Amino acid sequence: MNIREEIKVIIARRGTTLKKVCEILSERTGKFYSYNNISNKLKRGTIKFNEVQEIFNILNYELSYNDLNL
Repeated sequence: MNIREEIKVIIARRGTTLKKVCEILSERTGKFYSYNNISNKLKRGTIKFNEVQEIFNILNYELSYNDLNL
């Protein structure tokens, strides 16, 4: 599953919309994020890591890293 699909699933689980997440993202960062902007970034795979982190934060999810060589 790619990040676009992951975010869509999490948004659905939280019972919200990408539009609402973009509104909160704009409030928190002071930078305007439209639904179309984030949707296009997700489609093209050009969304920034810090944007994904903030979206996960808004949705009360945490990104974690696991060393697969253990």
